[in-house]
Amino acid sequence: MTALIILVFFLGYLAITVEHSIKLDKLIPALVMMAVCWALIAVGIDGFTQWFDSGKHMLIEGFGALGHDEKLHIMEESLLHHLGKTAEILVFLMGAMTIVEIIDYFDGFNTIKSFIKTRSKKKVLWIFSILAFVLSAIIDNLTATIVLISILQKIILSREDRLWFAGLIIIAANAGGAWSPIGDVTTTMLWIGNKVSTGKLIEMLFIPSFLCMAVPTLVATMLPAFKGDLDTPMGEESKPGKYSSVMLYLGLAAIVFVPIFKVVTHLPPYMGMMLSLGVVAIFAEIYSRTKFSISDVTDSEHVNAAHHSPVHKSLARIEMPSILFFLGILMAVAALESLGELYGFASWLKSSTPMLGTEYHTDVSDLVVLMLGLGSAVIDNVPLVAASLGMFSEGLDHELWHFVAYAAGTGGSILIIGSAAGVVAMGMERIDFFWYLRNISWLAFIGFLSGAAAFMVMRVILL
Repeated sequence: MTALIILVFFLGYLAITVEHSIKLDKLIPALVMMAVCWALIAVGIDGFTQWFDSGKHMLIEGFGALGHDEKLHIMEESLLHHLGKTAEILVFLMGAMTIVEIIDYFDGFNTIKSFIKTRSKKKVLWIFSILAFVLSAIIDNLTATIVLISILQKIILSREDRLWFAGLIIIAANAGGAWSPIGDVTTTMLWIGNKVSTGKLIEMLFIPSFLCMAVPTLVATMLPAFKGDLDTPMGEESKPGKYSSVMLYLGLAAIVFVPIFKVVTHLPPYMGMMLSLGVVAIFAEIYSRTKFSISDVTDSEHVNAAHHSPVHKSLARIEMPSILFFLGILMAVAALESLGELYGFASWLKSSTPMLGTEYHTDVSDLVVLMLGLGSAVIDNVPLVAASLGMFSEGLDHELWHFVAYAAGTGGSILIIGSAAGVVAMGMERIDFFWYLRNISWLAFIGFLSGAAAFMVMRVILL
């Protein structure tokens, strides 16, 4: 039965990887894979001889000798445990996405467009790269990519020029997301899973991530594509709304407040995000001059008011397919973790590289994490990091987790399908896979190695 579950996971994973070829949204195989894996576990529960307790991070002794009802009870407890941990991530992401959509409702990101006054391709490239690096650390790399490419489409009319800029935005956005606990889904997973703390994550990864962005950008400025000035007009000036700047700064400040809330209260991050969403929603309702009608009501006047509510509109626009995809993939990985398969793989890996988890300063151990980063260019980094959470038991702020956060967050830039930022840019600008492979992948690889080398040096200095 275990082999069948692994096969289902592999087939589902394969379908996710080749979603563009089979033209099937990746959330569908993720959800099917999750449901089938847990269904097979429930049906064949009597045949399993081991079970992994994720709370205690150890195998349950004598699991094979337990009765049917006892095994079912343990399975249900594990399912609830994993669902709770997954829900923490999903609720957090939904809150962040809604705040970003509220900012966009008030045209807050138009304020960013006003920063760009030059026509020099090199200067525009640096502006967009730095904006992507900073914004992705605050509003996550996926959203930052969407925002910046939308702005790009307004100020650069030549699609050929935009493709090059979009490629560097992908690299910068993924680099920026790696050093922030709220910048990338995988980093958020490590942060919520108490594997990294905000302060230490920034201390260890800011410089490596900055180099991962800066080195490719610097090299790109020497390429013919970024020589000279933009031939196309900078686009028509659009007058920002009355509350555009206010909502932009309020929304960004609310998101940045979340890690502070966690440090002060020790409550899970999603609680801080819900508080931030509530505060932003209050101002959004006031500024839009609509009634406070967030919950369902029946009165027609309130329904009409709610129809124009920025909160309702923003909730309707969040990326629910992405949320469901994360649910499916995280719970499917949880199924393998519960069966002890990830624990067994970790034991094999540690026996093959004995220094891993003890003295981590070894070439072999670094190679393992670098391979994980390169693997994230081909395979979605969410399940890779989810698997690493189930495989390793190193404590809070162990250097392993910082390197995993960097490698998984930035390695996806090497192929356009390797990150959410790349996939969304691919869709928005219809970027060809092989065009990206020829022109951008080598730049991303240089940045990835530059940041990794910087991390290894900083690790020796700081630890």
